[in-house]
Amino acid sequence: MKVHYDKQEDIFMIELNEKKVDHAYENKHMIVHVSEDNEPVLLEIFKAAKFFAEESKVLPSEIKEKFFSTPS
Repeated sequence: MKVHYDKQEDIFMIELNEKKVDHAYENKHMIVHVSEDNEPVLLEIFKAAKFFAEESKVLPSEIKEKFFSTPS
């Protein structure tokens, strides 16, 4: 898995595998690119800063601590 954040465009991309993209589905927050067998290949999350700020409010505290805390 590879991740990339384009700060200028505020898009967070998660490449889940290297399969060939066949088509994509778009909704309010993201585009999900899928392979021929409908396996997710790439996620593009729009307005990523706002998306993660809003979504982090509903995450359980153990998830927030594991993924969003800074190492001491």
